[in-house]
Amino acid sequence: MAKYLVTGGAGYVGSVVAAHLLQAGHTVTVLDDLDTGFSQGVPAGAEFVSGRIQDAARVLDASYDGVLHFAAHSKVGESVEHPEKYWRNNVGGTIELLAAMRRAGVGKLVFSSTAAVYGEPERTPITETDPAAPTSPYGASKLAVDHMISGECAAHGLAAASLRYFNVAGAYFAADGAAYGERHDPESHLIPLVLQVAQGRRAKISVYGDDYPTPDGTCVRDYIHVADLAKAHLLALDSATAGEHLICNLGNGNGFSVREVIETVRKVTGHDVPEAVAPRRGGDPAVLVASADRARQALGWRPERSGLEEIVADAWRFAQDVAGTAQERTPEGAA
Repeated sequence: MAKYLVTGGAGYVGSVVAAHLLQAGHTVTVLDDLDTGFSQGVPAGAEFVSGRIQDAARVLDASYDGVLHFAAHSKVGESVEHPEKYWRNNVGGTIELLAAMRRAGVGKLVFSSTAAVYGEPERTPITETDPAAPTSPYGASKLAVDHMISGECAAHGLAAASLRYFNVAGAYFAADGAAYGERHDPESHLIPLVLQVAQGRRAKISVYGDDYPTPDGTCVRDYIHVADLAKAHLLALDSATAGEHLICNLGNGNGFSVREVIETVRKVTGHDVPEAVAPRRGGDPAVLVASADRARQALGWRPERSGLEEIVADAWRFAQDVAGTAQERTPEGAA
């Protein structure tokens, strides 16, 4: 068994990955400042260190076998308004992390990247060899880190994998009874927003454009279950090779439209979901779907929970039983 540092391990994806690492028998340290993470997301059995990514140097030593890096600002709109925040944290913070790993002799990294590096793609499904042309500072910061990691592998022998997510959704319910799901405040992702309408916490869901060249006129996106995503990270740790930087898309390889998501929420919850058509948002491609062929071949990864109904059902269970309101957040310390 190994010992891993999980930066941003109190956030949505980081917490699920940390829980999977513990379940596999590994030793886990979570580094998180709880700015956007939640103390409830730190799995029982993980050591918690309160701090920013720049504080990795005071945690890492030769006892660690690797790092899984999730500590990033990730709001596209905010990155347009405050790009300096994204360069400072996402890029500057990762520079500090890589330096700390080098000094401690920690030679393995799995990086949480994003489909936002592709911007508005020329075709779908998107492959890793398609042009990377991010349309926001957020996507640009993630692409810059990917380039940085490639250089680190070539120059210093780092073994690394960058996993480019598409739309992560659902929730994970561990064997010990702990539940991990989306707690974003404010929320910006479609499935939890539609679930908030079903809960009566939001009056309606806005459908931004119904005249796209898709079967029902609404945007199509590739949704991946967060538990499937977590398994890919563990496989990436096993597959990482010294001096090489593996980049993989993670998605189901098929897409669901905004209206399909809304209809699925109605079916799963049994609640009405009022909707209102709004103007298109700038920069919203009609279809964003991943080719995950490289992840299948290089990692041996297969999504096991690819059905939209299962993804929504897990998210609904979490929203009802666990998420509650934004007041749950306790930034003072870990539970």
